[in-house]
Amino acid sequence: MEKAERLRQLADAAGPGFVYARAMTSGTLVVLRSYLGPLWGWVGLLAAALLLSTGLNLALPALLARFVDEARLVREADAALLGRLALSYIALAVGVQVLNAGATYLGARVGWQATNRLRADLMAHLLALDMAEHKERTPGEMIERIDGDVTALSNFFSQFAVRVFGAALLLTGAVVMFWRTDWRVGLGITVFVALTLVLMNRVRKGGVDPTRLEREASAKLFGYVEERLAGLDDVRSLGAGEVHLRGFLAVQREFFSRSVFSWRRRAVVWQLSMALFAVGYVALLASAVGLYAAGAISLGTAFALYQYMTMVEEPVDQLSNQLQDLQKAGASLVRIGELLALRSALPSGTQALPSGPLDVRFEDVGFSYTDDLAGAPVLRGVSFHLPAGQTLGLLGRTGSGKTTLTRLISRLYDPTAGAVRLGGLDTRKAELHSLRSRVAVVTQDVQLFQASVRDNLTFFDPALPDAQVEEALREVGLGDWLARLPDGVRTPLPAGSLSAGQAQLLAFARVMLRDPAVVILDEPSSRLDPATEAQLTRAVTRLLAGRTAVVIAHRLDTVSRVDRILVLHGGEVVEDGAREELARNPRSHYAGLLRAGHEAEAVLA
Repeated sequence: MEKAERLRQLADAAGPGFVYARAMTSGTLVVLRSYLGPLWGWVGLLAAALLLSTGLNLALPALLARFVDEARLVREADAALLGRLALSYIALAVGVQVLNAGATYLGARVGWQATNRLRADLMAHLLALDMAEHKERTPGEMIERIDGDVTALSNFFSQFAVRVFGAALLLTGAVVMFWRTDWRVGLGITVFVALTLVLMNRVRKGGVDPTRLEREASAKLFGYVEERLAGLDDVRSLGAGEVHLRGFLAVQREFFSRSVFSWRRRAVVWQLSMALFAVGYVALLASAVGLYAAGAISLGTAFALYQYMTMVEEPVDQLSNQLQDLQKAGASLVRIGELLALRSALPSGTQALPSGPLDVRFEDVGFSYTDDLAGAPVLRGVSFHLPAGQTLGLLGRTGSGKTTLTRLISRLYDPTAGAVRLGGLDTRKAELHSLRSRVAVVTQDVQLFQASVRDNLTFFDPALPDAQVEEALREVGLGDWLARLPDGVRTPLPAGSLSAGQAQLLAFARVMLRDPAVVILDEPSSRLDPATEAQLTRAVTRLLAGRTAVVIAHRLDTVSRVDRILVLHGGEVVEDGAREELARNPRSHYAGLLRAGHEAEAVLA
């Protein structure tokens, strides 16, 4: 609930019209409150370190001024005093550096802890979006959104307290010391600092939109590279490497040009700062020389004024650097806000699915992947009932709507007409986590991770014991394979090290561990040799025992043991019934498919 509330606050701060000004006010405050608030202890320790460091820093010019004034009147008796002043100056300077190092460490710790929580929340938000949103964006773009944009915020927040808050303290203290030395100098420095900050604040806004475009170009580049790497086999086999390389150079060129342009716009801030301080130093030195010549200040005080001016320049320089990070953070907040403003078309219901076996019922279901009227319906008026514990063989030509039908069962999409019910409950009213935990899907392409066998089966869940994982592997017929692994289920599983059959059996073991009520198999034996297919058939029999199952099949052998057959054509049900009855009926579509299959086998023989 806490994570959901944080996401809701961030999304509300973002909103559809999320713009720069709002991002840097409402959005930033929400991020600070939501993610830095729980770290108040560390933040307090950081503030104490910054306050003490600033106090010691302001004391250094006073020691220097006294040292210079005493040195002008040097006598033998004063040598010890000069030594004590020098040692005090060195001790304070070392103390300032130690405190600054500690503050930097604390700032980095606070910033990274806060933004790591933001990164995790963004990941959870993306996983909760429906498939339509994911199909509009490449994985590379999503990675850049979660990692690249949040890293920009991490760099900003990890240094914000140390450099911005610390710089503000030092700047304020230095201006106060100018006033204490001479009110005229203090007034001049106050006007100079105010003018500098106002001008820099105006200039910095010009870098936000170019930086946003730079981040978008970076996301596009990541997406392009990810897609080409994913399809590397096809690119090589078709000899399309040169074409894709030219495309990469075009995307890279756009990213480079936008990066250079945004850097130039951000660089205006520190260029302006350098010009202003060149004028400021000349004016201060002229004032110090005039006051010293008039006898209003000592030579040591003149040195101190110069030192205080460097204390004004240093925080303003830090602020100018941070303003560039602020521009990047502002652009990142805009993009994160746009991401948080996305809403899933599949709102979670509130009701849990009933316990025990679940039946599947389609009631006059229609579905189209587009909302407009021009979108051709994929399913039209589909109605059938699969009793709990029975298996359904789903047949039909490519494009008939088989995969779409199973996606409605697992609620990757909602029907545009009619209703899909599991255990009598409309899937739109079911709590999403409850539904996804009770429905398991095994596709032809099994996603394996470069992790241990255990992590591949449990999806990195540390709660499941190793013994349960081993039992699931034996249950699907991988006991001998497991016995050959040097470290058992803890053995790393390099990508591409398994055959298609072994990968499918691992996917079955995943389902065994979840123990779902409904299982969907998408042509599990389409790419297997006969021996492996026989092993897989035995595993399927164990997997589906006592469970409601839907099996998509292109090969009739795959559905030779199912209870019921459903034939789709053009998104409509053309046949539904018990498999054995349909097989005996010579006029049924299923019987016709069986005859066609036997005739094809006879010709090949």
